Amino acid sequence: MRILTATSVLLLTASSLSAQVIDHIINPDAVEKIERTLSADDMEGRQTFKPGIEKAADYIEREFHTAGLQPLNGGRSYRQTFSMFRTRLTTASATLDGQPPLTVSDIAVVSNANHIQLDNNSGYEKVFIKAGSNVFVEAMHYVHAKKNYVVLIDTSFAKSFARLSNFGRQQFKSDNNIIFLLTTVDPTSYSITADQEVTESKLANVVGILPGRSRKNEYVIFSGHYDHLGITTPNAKGDSVYNGANDDASGTTAVIMLANYFARTRTNERTLVFAAFTAEEIGEYGSQYFSSQFDPATVMAMFNIEMIGTASKWGPNSAFITGYERTDMAKILEKNLAGSGFSFHPDPYPDQQLFYRSDNASLARQGVPAHTISTFEIDVDKHYHTLDDDIDHLDMKNMAAIIRSIAISSKTIVEGKDTPTRVDTTQLR
Repeated sequence: MRILTATSVLLLTASSLSAQVIDHIINPDAVEKIERTLSADDMEGRQTFKPGIEKAADYIEREFHTAGLQPLNGGRSYRQTFSMFRTRLTTASATLDGQPPLTVSDIAVVSNANHIQLDNNSGYEKVFIKAGSNVFVEAMHYVHAKKNYVVLIDTSFAKSFARLSNFGRQQFKSDNNIIFLLTTVDPTSYSITADQEVTESKLANVVGILPGRSRKNEYVIFSGHYDHLGITTPNAKGDSVYNGANDDASGTTAVIMLANYFARTRTNERTLVFAAFTAEEIGEYGSQYFSSQFDPATVMAMFNIEMIGTASKWGPNSAFITGYERTDMAKILEKNLAGSGFSFHPDPYPDQQLFYRSDNASLARQGVPAHTISTFEIDVDKHYHTLDDDIDHLDMKNMAAIIRSIAISSKTIVEGKDTPTRVDTTQLR
């Protein structure tokens, strides 16, 4: 017979009590209550700019308040509000070295301004995207560079040039203008005018914090997006609501559950940030804005949670981590889960570039160990972005197990005992 020491008995008792606490807070019934509310028809698909998403934000705010979180930056509201500008080019003309002017079909604009007028003396930097380049990657570089540019694009990109106007359809507030011109001319003199309709719309992430004790200025983020696709024409069954139960009410449910857990246990030496992002479906704008509000050096880790409502390809009690190999964060999580029966795996769909396609991407590009945890079987799932993504297809028991495992696996990071390595930004596209 093995004789237990007093210390062993205390450790076993503490472990048993800890398991009871987490099971009491994070369990299938509690998960279903939140998930069912967020994915209900009366949320109207939580589409960006529509009333349904405001109702969802109200609900998440109430849950954060009930959990005992503090609003971000000491404010009264959990909403992190920002503006997006939607634009439509109405008229445009560009004269290059006195040649016949380019018309609106050969001009694309990224600007918040209603009227733009400039020439070669206006201080704009003139740059080129030449034949054979990756036109969209290079164009995006100029859009994010926070300078005024005239970008001359080779006519070999004529068939795809119109797509550049998409960069201007949703924008953050900016004082910079980027003018794309489809041309073979490298002008020494030019004159450009453009007019566009500009509409400002307010959006909001929902963000709450749990201040740390000894490391208040070090942050660990738990996040998911709460927007989805809205309402469409009824199908044969009369269903018209994109409920987005898995995408991503499941991730938002996890964020709320984790807020409840950590607020109850208060084991965090670091400050925990719980964020429900808006506008992921139309370009990850919520997480882009959120990321711009932090000094990336102060963010120790980001657990982004996306589509955990169904079992992974390895079955229950498992999930994958995007960008698994880019930091040692996954190894830390696995160490904390040793003996639990739950396993994390590398992303099995590297060709899908999922590391760049969710809300972890903005902070990861700044070097933060920011990863997305998911179970989504992208190669076989039939419900993704369809009217059938509803709660009836989700597994509440497995969801609860995943959320508990995220809480347990993050333990030493939350407590300040482990710090993941940073993302090597030179290796990112």
